[in-house]
Amino acid sequence: MNINKYTQNNLFFNCKMNSNNKEVFISLVKTGLWEKEERLSSFEGVEWEEVYRLASEQSVLGLVLAGIELSNLKPPQELLLQWIGEVQMLEQQNLAMNQFIAKLIERLRNADIYTLLVKGQGIAQCYERPLWRVCGDVDLLLSDSNYERAKVFLTPVADHVDPEDKELKHLGMTIDSWVVELHGTLRTQMSSRINNGVDDVQNDLFYHGNVRSWLDGGTQVFLPDANNDAVIIFTHFIHHFFIGGVGIRQICDWCRLLWTYKDSLNHGLLEERIRKMGLMSEWMAFGAFAVEYLGMPIEAMPLLNDNHNLNKCLKRKARRICEVVLNAGNFGHNQDYSYRQKYSGLISYLITFFKRFGEFTKIVTIFPIDALKFFIHYVLNRFVAVV
Repeated sequence: MNINKYTQNNLFFNCKMNSNNKEVFISLVKTGLWEKEERLSSFEGVEWEEVYRLASEQSVLGLVLAGIELSNLKPPQELLLQWIGEVQMLEQQNLAMNQFIAKLIERLRNADIYTLLVKGQGIAQCYERPLWRVCGDVDLLLSDSNYERAKVFLTPVADHVDPEDKELKHLGMTIDSWVVELHGTLRTQMSSRINNGVDDVQNDLFYHGNVRSWLDGGTQVFLPDANNDAVIIFTHFIHHFFIGGVGIRQICDWCRLLWTYKDSLNHGLLEERIRKMGLMSEWMAFGAFAVEYLGMPIEAMPLLNDNHNLNKCLKRKARRICEVVLNAGNFGHNQDYSYRQKYSGLISYLITFFKRFGEFTKIVTIFPIDALKFFIHYVLNRFVAVV
């Protein structure tokens, strides 16, 4: 069975994919996300290859397989066996990545370089089956001095080093086949207001030591504490939502973090930070999406749980978010970036400008004011960078 051929069609939402495929996919994500056995509605004419393709594009193959295990919906045996085999390989990949992270952290620590692991394998520990979460890069957040020292220490042992983004203090490299990203800041390209809020979170991490830890084998790996991580995960996927595209996996990460620490989160601090960054509208809309489409218990969704009934406006925004996320794919998987191999400099910038403008026109129906503000801020920043 040739599954990969389906990944070539970027217009699946409007063309190939019928509503049953979408509903089956969302239902299985929801079931797998919360690990609760559920008898789902019967669907006729389900194209399971399309459901598989969606799970692959959105980087939630493990979650959807968990949903299949816990529900009455089953794909054809041939596809199911292939699916199981891929998730078994995913388990092995996660185990290998965890071992790499432990060794990397120890090497840095022995060199007197201290770092926080953000996103990725740290947030995976909030899932019922951490090894079934599709892993990505190894993201390390470092203070200014540790960032500079880590660059000097790791560059000689890296197989490949990308050009550094000095403005965003970001350096990507490949070490032992794993992609490692050093972050001196988690600032976004959306607004100074948001960046100021991100700076506050980083100051709380670096200067007040508000962290948690994960025992990775025998190595203690430090992660942002839940109050700080809630902001980091949220601003990260909001940045990608507005600029380039975000997938369901990142929103599931947010849900699992909020659920895991629902009894210890400081809601007052969280609201203060989200309001300060001007992202309350986005938080409420994505909260509604999490509740309506991903099965997040509304009582566990901060800032939304004071009102246990979603209004029509929030439900409409949730529906539009679902359409945009499924169309874009994980981190904009369905976007065509082949032009970057042909052009550079001003030409590449202009092509990116028009593509980004098209993306923002879809988002403006959900967040009309913020989409315009963020787009202008993004364009001005990119123009300065090119010039």
